Amino acid sequence: MLFQRIEDLRIDSDKTQQEIADMLGCKREVYRRYEKGAYDIPLWALIKLSEYYKTSTDYILGLTNTKTPYPQ
Repeated sequence: MLFQRIEDLRIDSDKTQQEIADMLGCKREVYRRYEKGAYDIPLWALIKLSEYYKTSTDYILGLTNTKTPYPQ
């Protein structure tokens, strides 16, 4: 997984790690470890992040370079 992508998405959105951690309902340290690749991101958090940033899980996972989500 490209952990850099969730950090880039957060920075592009002008959000802090604490704000994203609060949105996910976890501690800032846990979220920081997701960004740094120390912890694997759980599926529920991956889905929440993709919905929050309005991107696809494939983009976050590095399976595509297209940020826009698939049409519904």
